[in-house]
Amino acid sequence: MSMDMTTVGDTGLLDTLQHEVAVFARRAEQTRLGGVGQVRNSMDRAAYLLLNRLDSEGPMGVKALAASMGIDSSTVTRQVAPLVDTGLVKRTSHPEDGRAVVLQLSPRGQARLGEVRASRRQLMAELTRDWAPEERDTFTALLTRFNGALSARQASQGGAAEQPPAS
Repeated sequence: MSMDMTTVGDTGLLDTLQHEVAVFARRAEQTRLGGVGQVRNSMDRAAYLLLNRLDSEGPMGVKALAASMGIDSSTVTRQVAPLVDTGLVKRTSHPEDGRAVVLQLSPRGQARLGEVRASRRQLMAELTRDWAPEERDTFTALLTRFNGALSARQASQGGAAEQPPAS
């Protein structure tokens, strides 16, 4: 039995929320959140998330990276290949098991990630420049909570949930 979690009073609000999430997703992809008009600092979502994870957690194998991101190993392998080809990620042998592969952010990858992060910070500052600091804090907290709820839902339905990056 499926339970409808909405009430009559929620319907309009939830319709607006789902529409705004859809518009946000489209606009985020259009700008690649790399900075409006800054193509040189745009980066596709998958590449950004992989590089960011390797930067925050350090070198790791494909399986560990996949588990920490909530995706399967074949997806990581496919997404990492162009990052290795362009020199953003280094693929090395595991120090204790030469058969295992370890992925690591290269100096070039670190520099590129730094450029993209700086551009995205600039964009976020521009988009929220008229917001009070408390509004930025609230928006960040609510978006983090929303992403956590999406991740938990994915995990409860049998998918892998992305783990938050190590602090």
